[in-house]
Amino acid sequence: MKKQLFFPLIILLFLFLGTTLVVLYGKGYRFNFEKGRPDFNGTGLLVATSLPDGAQVFINGHLTTATDNTINLAPKSYDVKIIKEGYFPWEKNLIVKNEVVTKAEALLFPTTPKLESITNTGIENPILDPTGTKLAFTVASQSAVKKRGIYVLDISSRPILTLQSSSNQIADDTLYVFSKAQLAWSPDGAQLMATLSGQSTFLLDARNFNQTPQDVTETMSAVNSNWQKLQEEKRKAQMDTLKTKLREVVVENFSILAWSLDETKILYKASQDNVLPVVIEPRLIGANTVPEQRIIKKDSIYVYDTKEDHNYRILDSLSSS
Repeated sequence: MKKQLFFPLIILLFLFLGTTLVVLYGKGYRFNFEKGRPDFNGTGLLVATSLPDGAQVFINGHLTTATDNTINLAPKSYDVKIIKEGYFPWEKNLIVKNEVVTKAEALLFPTTPKLESITNTGIENPILDPTGTKLAFTVASQSAVKKRGIYVLDISSRPILTLQSSSNQIADDTLYVFSKAQLAWSPDGAQLMATLSGQSTFLLDARNFNQTPQDVTETMSAVNSNWQKLQEEKRKAQMDTLKTKLREVVVENFSILAWSLDETKILYKASQDNVLPVVIEPRLIGANTVPEQRIIKKDSIYVYDTKEDHNYRILDSLSSS
């Protein structure tokens, strides 16, 4: 009877120990012999990525791996440097914590960027739309009337410095001299306002060629009112994405200068001296380890990360830039 129970118990014990070791290994625990004796300590995970990829990762000055890789490290502070030939190095001090994933995400910039012309026609009056994805400009140097006019360039999917020409003409000089117009974007980036030297103003569809441009000279007040309404709706939509507690903090302390394109970060000027309360509790595991500044000073410039509830000082004031 005892023998019949012995072997199943041994099997169960091995299964239990094996499962426990696998779980601990998955959490980052590793055997090491650094102190001359076997030890079983927890580690953290460093995930190193770069754009472009294939860069070298140096940890405390030692070449350790390449990007798009993960490394188990003992919990402590590390100097991480990511290097790729032809690009400026990326360097940061990161704190690795036990059982926590720490990210090193490097956006590398070329030391000698390849500059290519957006267009060979020559451009004037370039203006970026509020979404940061389209560039409008005028062309007045072409001999053909139909080649002169207003163009819109989509820069959402490719870096502008390496972009081949893919601009879309939305108005030409056949009916009006749009090549000399002053341009303004609507808050949603769907329309362009073109004001001619004779003070005539036209509302243009920014996505298509405008065969019959809409003259809004006499209805400018209505257009401006509509655009102001769109701007207010956009601001409200941005604020509505914030949790109630965070929204109160923003209203009381932020003079918003700009939102990031993904609307997860706010560039702002502090409207008063204050201490920002912790909005997300408990603090997120694996969040950015760069030291933040929650004591804000009036008129200083900060970036607030809404996803991680972290605040970073950029400038003492706009005048200091």
